[in-house]
Amino acid sequence: MALDTEQLWKDRGQLETLQQQKLVELLKAIVPRNRFWTTRLQSAGVDIRAIRTVSDLGQIPLCTKAELVLDQAAQAPYGSNLTFPSTRYRRLHQTSGTTGRPVRWMDTQESWDWFMECWRQIYTLAGLTTWDRLFFPFSFGPFIGFWAAFEGALRFGNFCIAGGGLSTSVRLQAMIENEATIVCCTPTYALRMAEVAAAEGIDLKETSVRLLIVAGEPGGTIPATRKRIEELWEARVIDHWGMTELGSLAVESEDRPGGLYLLETECIAEVVDDTGNSVPAGEPGELVITNLGRTGSPLIRYRTGDLVRLSAAADPHGRILKWMDGGILGRVDDMLIVRGNNVYPSSIEAVLRENPGVAEYRVEVRTTREMKDLTIVVEPAADSEASAETIESQVRVALQQRLGFAVEVRMVAAGTLPRFEMKSRRVVDV
Repeated sequence: MALDTEQLWKDRGQLETLQQQKLVELLKAIVPRNRFWTTRLQSAGVDIRAIRTVSDLGQIPLCTKAELVLDQAAQAPYGSNLTFPSTRYRRLHQTSGTTGRPVRWMDTQESWDWFMECWRQIYTLAGLTTWDRLFFPFSFGPFIGFWAAFEGALRFGNFCIAGGGLSTSVRLQAMIENEATIVCCTPTYALRMAEVAAAEGIDLKETSVRLLIVAGEPGGTIPATRKRIEELWEARVIDHWGMTELGSLAVESEDRPGGLYLLETECIAEVVDDTGNSVPAGEPGELVITNLGRTGSPLIRYRTGDLVRLSAAADPHGRILKWMDGGILGRVDDMLIVRGNNVYPSSIEAVLRENPGVAEYRVEVRTTREMKDLTIVVEPAADSEASAETIESQVRVALQQRLGFAVEVRMVAAGTLPRFEMKSRRVVDV
């Protein structure tokens, strides 16, 4: 019998009892069958019988992506984080590899069913209805997010349209002809579709689309980026968060914009500083996740590398789920130190997306004598009424005011910079 998750979202006592039960069951299931976790726990001197409550998790050392990469390199191709024989596994996916070597991840049917439960909760909080028709404008490769979102909507009972292997122009036509009401994509691709639509004389405001569910980049909760997408589409933007190796575990709700609820029925979330110590609500730190249903290849106290800040305010809708104010604020390893200033790429995007004359941009990072300097390469919108010189001046002034130091800005011709269907790669070393 399915749990009443909406009741659990409002009862901290019941939720923590459920987390405790799932945690104990997970540890019993993976030790000693899962070599990766059995070895880690033994090396740390951890007796799983001593892990009885969520607060006991601190006995287990934090796990990093680098350790997963090393494990898979040493025991190719899948590593040792497998609880069952290989014949039990049904699906294989891998990370995008934007921050290094891709990580492969295998799932049993049971683990995939858990993944679908996560998506049921995501769609519920996002306000999906049974009459919604979802369009997925991306190619279905090894990246897990597309497959999970698509199949999750099918299990929810919705009509789903796959847009793989098509140009942006053809995708727009398919979206319109099939009267899609929801589009699932990255924030960058939502802007790209709007750019192509404008060039072809398509008014997105006249389409059936009422909602865009975005992920893969922090743009969904960057106010300027969100505002631009919502204005171009005349549709609501809903952000969500997940990782190939963890699952889809956070989403913005239709009734509380500007942040992400963590699906605490399916995970245990912590926020830590750079030394691994917990930080209180209201202060930024790195998100650490223990997933509770992916028994075939689980992760315990996994450092996500994502910078977040848990809200300390009372929830306006009575939910007790942890809420990440502002969503994903940035990547811990993305921070640039420029002339003594800490700069996150999302801060630069927030400035640039406020200017309607900016179609696309790139951040070039140059290191001289261990000192970093930035050049912001800007491509003007083809239909901008402002000249390139005016846009350059506006961007330069806005960046200096927001960042607190001067940044070089260089304009390029329209159509020069690359467009992205999946995660954007706008920060480059030169």
